[in-house]
Amino acid sequence: MARKIGSHSEITGPRIREAALRLFARHGFAAVSMRQIAAEVGVQAGTLYLYTADKQALLFDLMQDHLTELLTATSQIETGGTPTARLIAFARFHIGYHLDRPDAVFIAYMELRNLSPENFATIEHLRRRYEDRLQAILQAGSDCGEFALPDARMAGFALIAMLTGVTGWYREGGRLSRVEVQTLYAEMALRAVGRRAPD
Repeated sequence: MARKIGSHSEITGPRIREAALRLFARHGFAAVSMRQIAAEVGVQAGTLYLYTADKQALLFDLMQDHLTELLTATSQIETGGTPTARLIAFARFHIGYHLDRPDAVFIAYMELRNLSPENFATIEHLRRRYEDRLQAILQAGSDCGEFALPDARMAGFALIAMLTGVTGWYREGGRLSRVEVQTLYAEMALRAVGRRAPD
């Protein structure tokens, strides 16, 4: 992303990205104009082009940053132990991480159709790298007989969709706490692969 050289560039750039993230998540990429983003930030529309080439580049940068940060954060996921323990850790991490970033998650999944083919390929590659972490757990569980899976790849897609779906309905202060949701979904993930939660 192009950056403006000046004393306020470190402030204005992030504010533009935050405004775009909010507006894209609330109204959809196609319905938001650069003029609206500028108004949200309180700058002239032309100022945006000192920070980004166009709206497409802004969307791409938001998606790429989200997925790059997600991949970096996967270092928090427990990599040792049995496939069952690793799947529990993955499910809990995925829900916790994504609940903190509902707008970024919405955009990363719902606005793929608005990316150019080149940008789509880059984002899809990053998504696949993350999904491969789960795929490796499922395949290990299947290979050792811990999980009963007719198709590990399909199971991975289904689990990602289930875990990510929490961001669409969960609200802090609701009937279930975040920890309770993480626990219940980890148990459901285990049942989905033919494994009961450990006592």
